[in-house]
Amino acid sequence: MPSTPRARRSTSWVDLPREQLLDVRIADLGVTLEDSTLAPRVEALHAEFERRGLDFRPYAWLSTDWFAPDDTSGFAIPFYLAHPRLIRLERSQMLEVEGGTTEECMKLMRHEAAHALDNAYGLRRRKDWRETFGPAGVPYRSSYTPDPTSREYVLHLDYWYSQSHPLEDFAETFAVWLRPGSRWRTRYEGWPALQKLDYVDRLMKEISGTPPRLTTRRKEEPAGRVRMTLRSYYEQKKRIYQDEGTPAFDGQLSRMFPDAQTAPEGAPKLTSFLRQHREKLVRRVASGTGQHRYLVDHVVREMITRAKLRDLRVPEIAMRGKRRHADTEGALIDTAILLTSLTSQFLYGGHNRYQR
Repeated sequence: MPSTPRARRSTSWVDLPREQLLDVRIADLGVTLEDSTLAPRVEALHAEFERRGLDFRPYAWLSTDWFAPDDTSGFAIPFYLAHPRLIRLERSQMLEVEGGTTEECMKLMRHEAAHALDNAYGLRRRKDWRETFGPAGVPYRSSYTPDPTSREYVLHLDYWYSQSHPLEDFAETFAVWLRPGSRWRTRYEGWPALQKLDYVDRLMKEISGTPPRLTTRRKEEPAGRVRMTLRSYYEQKKRIYQDEGTPAFDGQLSRMFPDAQTAPEGAPKLTSFLRQHREKLVRRVASGTGQHRYLVDHVVREMITRAKLRDLRVPEIAMRGKRRHADTEGALIDTAILLTSLTSQFLYGGHNRYQR
């Protein structure tokens, strides 16, 4: 059977070199949610709603980012997650892929589905909702400074996102409640955040079996209608995030770890070293400082991002003649000391406000 023009268009860009691919319009990619690995993930999300006794089923579509418009009962998923080639392009341009793994994608979908649920049932207008999470009408700010020590909020998405706004607090709390096997009562025992989880549990039982007030199929800014090129898309995206760096990390990392031009021959990348020993470093520093592993792991991820940008190396592990000289334990000790310092700085205000 001959391929249709749409089918030809949807695959013609896959093997293009990066520079040529960047000149393709998003609308011309022809990617669809239904023909991607996202489809079974949406089905899994619906199954989670069903297991919780909820009749509501949020719909999803491809767009330019993760978002749930206030007047819809669905949510958008970034188009690049619909194809492996686009995932690779996203990583090459942005150094990471938000929702790039199944686990992370499901976490984000639960969060956005919470917004869709709120829209569908008008939950934010309830008095008990406002008493639990605060007024939803508080203006959204472009950035926020979280308190990493707070136990009044659940931990779900990165950057303590539940602290950014009452609506995000609800979405994060719902996402924790919805996740299969989360054991939230045990996980948050003794935390004030447990009261919010208990409220969500009661609220969901109350609306169980109740049809939503709002049911839509509208798709805001669908990928198939976005006429900008991938190049323009990433230029805009980079401008948004260009001020989110952590200059303090750069200075301290560079003093301990040289870049590729000045490092000893054969010194491995710091990013690889941090990823390889991430769990051990987090365990050591969290145990030694008494800080939550989530906080320490967050700082490690910040270090990985900055180390990749500057191509830093680990001098303790290098080639001497034809033999590799490896003082791995020494490198771990030095890195743990730096991680302890950066974690302390982060905890007591030495971190940026995060973009929403």
